[in-house]
Amino acid sequence: MSARRLAIRQPDEFSISAKAKKEIEEWVAKYPDGRQRSALIPALWIVQKDGDGWLPEKALRLVGDMLGMAYIRVYEVATFYTMFNLKPVGTHYVQLCGTTPCWLRGSDDLKAMLKRKIGAQNTLSEDGKLSWLEVECLGSCANAPMVQISNSESDHYYEDLTAESLEAVLDDLVAGKSPKPGSQSGRHTSEPEGGALTLKGHAPYHTTKMVQLPNADKKAKLNYYEWDPKERRATRGGWVDPKLKASRDPKKRGDNVGKDLSEGLVDEEPFAGKPARASKTAPERMTKDETEAKAKQKKDIQLLYEDGPTDGPKDDLKKIKGIGPAFERDLNEKGVYYYRQIGAWKAADVKKVEETVKKFPGRIKRDGWVKQAKDLDRELKAAEKKAGTKKPAKKKPASKKTTAKKKGKA
Repeated sequence: MSARRLAIRQPDEFSISAKAKKEIEEWVAKYPDGRQRSALIPALWIVQKDGDGWLPEKALRLVGDMLGMAYIRVYEVATFYTMFNLKPVGTHYVQLCGTTPCWLRGSDDLKAMLKRKIGAQNTLSEDGKLSWLEVECLGSCANAPMVQISNSESDHYYEDLTAESLEAVLDDLVAGKSPKPGSQSGRHTSEPEGGALTLKGHAPYHTTKMVQLPNADKKAKLNYYEWDPKERRATRGGWVDPKLKASRDPKKRGDNVGKDLSEGLVDEEPFAGKPARASKTAPERMTKDETEAKAKQKKDIQLLYEDGPTDGPKDDLKKIKGIGPAFERDLNEKGVYYYRQIGAWKAADVKKVEETVKKFPGRIKRDGWVKQAKDLDRELKAAEKKAGTKKPAKKKPASKKTTAKKKGKA
């Protein structure tokens, strides 16, 4: 649980600039409708930068109103992240790293200087322009000791510090100047003192071409024509240099050894010849006729049978866990009669059935009707096959024309 609390003294009013409001709106627009609270952290950061570097209670309420959030939710985030200041800070807020690398390099001297110049942590200097806080690692260990100084303009790192160089930086900031961030000892980025010792060349990588392997036998030569064996299997014919008329067969490429064949390489769409990964082994794969028969059978399965059980005697749906006599009657009235019918339902079908029957929302998925129906249908077919019987042929519903003729004869 966070021990961070709002400041005791709060301002009577709080407002943000039109620029800050526009920036928050831009962040909100990045998220779908109804998800504007996802922009909470950047919104708090923008408001903090737009104000005096901290977030009073009215600022949290303002952000909550802008994002349509409960105030307590905004408060929870603001108190959790230490990047949000809940008490007044100086115009230039100094965060001093005191973790091991910086401590070993003299952060204690910087701390003593800050106490002398500004005062204790979380207190403002007399002019209100400076405040400081000791924090954990800021990730610039190679340039220790260092501080991060935040103001309305930026959040800059100042590295390779001494007590004297940090005090000079602070004096410049208070005077309205803009001291250069980064290393204060004059070195470039994180190079060793005195300059880089390795990787000092600036020429392009391929200015020279290797013609012999280092420390290898004099007879050893480079073969620029080789490629990944997986690529060789995946492509239909391998790479070919039309200028040199290189053979596609690796065994016939002895004359290519030592030659640079990396230019002009062509192929008929690499990866185009990759075989599709089979989900089943070859004996388990269905033939074309079996696939078409299964597709036709699936197509014949109706979501709801409007003309009654036209596909033979109806199944005992009460065997499905979660379906009793009342539910079976409701399902039959809406056109559901068979195990294989329920077993073929997809998510959209389940939703449609639930909307039609309106008596068991969520029950189909919760009780696993679809899986149970598939198992029962499989058992029923196995029993029929063993007994040598089949369901009666599917009855076609009588057409209107036939019905009219029968009525005329009567």
